[in-house]
Amino acid sequence: MLSLPGPWRWMLAGEWRAHPMRFVLAGLAIAVGVALGFAVHVINRSAADAFGQAVRSASGDADLQVRAASPLGFDERLYPRMFQVEGVADASPVLSFSAGIEGKQITLLGLDLLRVMSVTPNLIGRPGHAGAAAGPPGPDTAFDPDALFLSSAALARTGLRPGQRATVRVGAVTRSFQVAGDLPGVAAGQALATVDIAQAQWRFGRLGKLDRIDLKLRDGADRGAVRAGVAAALPAGARVTDPEGESRRGDSLSRAYRVNLDMLALVALLTGGFLVYSGQSLSVMRRLSQFALLRTLGMRRTSIEAQLLLEGLVLGVIGSGIGLALGYGIAALALRLVGGDLGGGYFGGADPRLSFSPAAALLFLLLGIATAVGGSYAPARRAGRLAPAIAIRQAGDLVDPRERPPLRLALALLLLGIGAAFLPAIGRLPLFGYLAIALVLAGGIAAMPWLARALLGPLARLDTRRPPFDMAVRRLLGAPSQASIALSGIVASTGLMIAMAIMVTSFRGSVEDWLDAFLSGDLYLSGARSGAVLDPAIQARLATTPGIRSIGFAKQVPLAIDPNLPSLLLLVRPTGEPGITMPLIARASRPGPGIALWLSEPAARIYRKQVGDVMALPIGERPVRGHVAGIWRDYARQQGAIEISDRDYVALTGDRVRTEAAITLDPGASPGAVRAALLARLPENLRGAIDIAEPGTLRVQALQLFDRSFAITYVLEAIAILIGLAGVAATSSAQTIARLKEFGMLRHVGMRPSTVTAMLAVEGALLGLIGLTAGAVLGLGISQILIHVINPQSFNWTMRTQIPWPLLLGVGVALIAASAGTAMLAGRTSLSRGAIRAVSEDW
Repeated sequence: MLSLPGPWRWMLAGEWRAHPMRFVLAGLAIAVGVALGFAVHVINRSAADAFGQAVRSASGDADLQVRAASPLGFDERLYPRMFQVEGVADASPVLSFSAGIEGKQITLLGLDLLRVMSVTPNLIGRPGHAGAAAGPPGPDTAFDPDALFLSSAALARTGLRPGQRATVRVGAVTRSFQVAGDLPGVAAGQALATVDIAQAQWRFGRLGKLDRIDLKLRDGADRGAVRAGVAAALPAGARVTDPEGESRRGDSLSRAYRVNLDMLALVALLTGGFLVYSGQSLSVMRRLSQFALLRTLGMRRTSIEAQLLLEGLVLGVIGSGIGLALGYGIAALALRLVGGDLGGGYFGGADPRLSFSPAAALLFLLLGIATAVGGSYAPARRAGRLAPAIAIRQAGDLVDPRERPPLRLALALLLLGIGAAFLPAIGRLPLFGYLAIALVLAGGIAAMPWLARALLGPLARLDTRRPPFDMAVRRLLGAPSQASIALSGIVASTGLMIAMAIMVTSFRGSVEDWLDAFLSGDLYLSGARSGAVLDPAIQARLATTPGIRSIGFAKQVPLAIDPNLPSLLLLVRPTGEPGITMPLIARASRPGPGIALWLSEPAARIYRKQVGDVMALPIGERPVRGHVAGIWRDYARQQGAIEISDRDYVALTGDRVRTEAAITLDPGASPGAVRAALLARLPENLRGAIDIAEPGTLRVQALQLFDRSFAITYVLEAIAILIGLAGVAATSSAQTIARLKEFGMLRHVGMRPSTVTAMLAVEGALLGLIGLTAGAVLGLGISQILIHVINPQSFNWTMRTQIPWPLLLGVGVALIAASAGTAMLAGRTSLSRGAIRAVSEDW
């Protein structure tokens, strides 16, 4: 328990008893900031750890892996060549499928059991486990070619038990297997199934193909040398990696998302720091006489400073402690309701378990304490440096209102912030962008004295003949220090709140515009939900459906170009067909060498390509050379996408299987009738696996996914608004309470309570209006950094600015009303204490 000297203890307790709401609101802002930051960190870390554990579990104990660059796989003749690489002790061939087992999507692996025992023993099935009543198979079924082993999560998801028959669908092919047991070595929560690799090749049409080779190295072998030897033996369609690398690749895709959520969550903490600063500064002004008396009685300047810093420290410890507990509870609830990706869709298939991170908890605890102490530092220094003889007789503002407010510091900070916004990302993270926001925010607050004088000056020259208004304007001009302090909290909370609102609105509006341009067909058919595919015979039947003018079949193929980056998507589409459009940003003026490649904006940014550049794709035995024919806008695939013509794709791979289609109808054709006709022409086993929707439906679904992805951002935005309004209320209230003597003197000279209250309402409204004006300008500037710097550097896409005028208008009215209303309420409370008591000095 923290033990404090007697004077410090009674001074701290006395101040908190006298004005508890000021400390409660500031502590609440600290607690909310710490809670949100800690919750976001714990949720995403738990999900990333679960994802990494799932990857390592599926990879087994392999030291290295050879993986196909695309789902087309590679020639199985590569497998025996791996034994010729110096340092390789054993190798295990693997086939990998996204399979539908009893209608549930499960990862299915085809394994060579004899090799698995040596290389990846955690993938060995355990026959007849789970105590099924349907006659579990015996131990000899491990080598049964009809045996299917399911992990615990897969058994729970499908409802199957050992001894039962399971229907397994891969693409358009459906086969039946017997559930032979479970996979005890697979990570909890991972839905995985295994079958014999020869059966998988034969039954699912993958003869002669492999997707992966797991390698076990000899004891003492140099991993780097072995990796180089393996890489030298690989064709263009394969790459060498390791389980840790695959985990890092998945983690890197979500890293920018997690970092941005952490930064947005800390907005509330930053706002809390400004509230602490504002409250402590006004508290210092109100207690100048007390501090001066203590200095006169022998208390040192450093003791005064330590007293105020101690108040910030205690506030930070209490607020941060509450925030950590609240954040852990929020994380547990969010994992249960939303999932580990917070709606972002990055950790599909991972089943995260909440884990407490002591290091992260300590970090956020220290951040909260540092924010509270940092907010108290400037007021503490100001109180300690003031001469006792001046302070004990201080009746006005600390700053001479006749002095011209300095602007150099504000301009310097603003210029530094603008300069930082033009600096590149570091490690694909917009660190300088966040620094730019901090500098711009600090510069805007530093400019408040000058801006307040500029806006209030013309009002002071008006002769309204209304005492409340005239006195309010002159009082604000006559106390520039107090006005600036009050405005700092208002401007900080308002600016950050408006910036977030503009950023989210701009992003959603840009997505809406993109969907309108991208979804140009009348119907869209897709088997992505179930992994169903359309072979050439099915495509031919669907193309002759009555009412269809044209139909363009397409597919999406994951393609690993860089082993250090997540796989991008190769979009195979009949480019230029009706219903197949690309919102182009740039286009090459003339054709280049090789095939035409159309890169999405994220792909162009990630791989640093421009129109006309040459690019190689790892498809087949040799790299495919092409040129960037154009760059198009895409908000659906953060990892990037490359579109090529289906004719080029067939010529390169011979693959004619497709998974989706864009359909244009004849004039007057009924979408419902055509949809029914299409379903009737599908094979019976695909009718429940194929989705057919109109563009309006897809648009609504896409926006729902967008809103789900940004659900946490909406929550943070709402919290920023609430904390901003609370900050305005706390600032106005603290400023009013600090002027008890002034109100008492006004009552002594004959001013009515209603006039004083009206004057306070005008002051609060003017402060709110000035703060809103400055916050709106500052928020607009910060939003441009978010939109044009942080988003492109984090997610590799651009957007146009859209301002949510109704929301900003409503928030502005609420802000001004909150400022005026709290000033009035605090004034009434102060006036109720009596004029005689307010002006008396009772030591």
